[in-house]
Amino acid sequence: MSLNEVSLRIPTEHMANVFGQFDANIKKIERTLGVTVVVRDDQLKIIGTSSAASGAQEVFEQLYELAKRGNVISEQNVNYALALLQEHKGSEMVEMDKDVICHTIQGKPVKPKTLGQKDYVDNIRKKMIVFGMGPAGTGKTYLAMAMAITAFKNEEVGRIILTRPAIEAGEKLGFLPGDLQSKVDPYLRPLYDALYQIMGAESFQKNMEKGLIEVAPLAYMRGRTLDNAFIILDEAQNTTPAQMKMFLTRIGFGSKAVITGDATQKDLAPGSKSGLDVALRVLKNVEEIGICKLTSKDVVRHPLVQKIVQAYDDYESRQSSRSARKSARQEKK
Repeated sequence: MSLNEVSLRIPTEHMANVFGQFDANIKKIERTLGVTVVVRDDQLKIIGTSSAASGAQEVFEQLYELAKRGNVISEQNVNYALALLQEHKGSEMVEMDKDVICHTIQGKPVKPKTLGQKDYVDNIRKKMIVFGMGPAGTGKTYLAMAMAITAFKNEEVGRIILTRPAIEAGEKLGFLPGDLQSKVDPYLRPLYDALYQIMGAESFQKNMEKGLIEVAPLAYMRGRTLDNAFIILDEAQNTTPAQMKMFLTRIGFGSKAVITGDATQKDLAPGSKSGLDVALRVLKNVEEIGICKLTSKDVVRHPLVQKIVQAYDDYESRQSSRSARKSARQEKK
């Protein structure tokens, strides 16, 4: 087997970032692609088969471009660059990095980090209603929140409405002590966290007092028409079909709605249908509605979370296959 050698220059000021702590990124690329990387001054010499060496060169070039754009190169960046290489989509990594939605209160850019997230964000821009499904850590809610805040700041909408089904309390919040805000806060805390991070607590409180930002349980949407608003329904897998229909028919003129959920994390009573599942079947052919399915590949938390999500996906697939085979055997009897 003949080996090829390719060279690449990485300026010394970017080396520590691109190579990782103790050259962890170099070692990861070497193991994954079966190449040897030799560093001399600001030159990288990559030795391997023709395809492996050119692939490693492409990965290093993508990481270098990200570093030049001010990114701190993470293990997730390296893993995703390698994954995109297998799909022959390596060049799209830098293009994604250019799509800055907004900045957090600390000045950190909020942007899609995977192709699935990029498709999700693009759908939100183009469509009036978007369904975003996927496991924990795929950025469904956070990206929707960033898009809502951007639309609000750009005066594309007049207000932001955030809602969740308060399933843990059976949505019977009237039986709990305290005012509405104190009742729903525990269920809506993840939405507040994202708002504080992007908008800042002071700006959030000011707009909330003016009624320009509203955070409420889904039950309180009944009977309203929501015009000129960016509406996010989170944890939609815990809605009933009636609740989902009620929500979708609230959306008025000049509004945009994003519905997020994870079909594997339902808290509904056993045997109950999920409003999210029903809506996806009923509305799948409506052109104005975007449907985005994020996967374990789109998890942007710690790499271990990605492995956990994938392991559960595999387990649930095996369980479904066993159930199907068992049902088939029973039918034959």
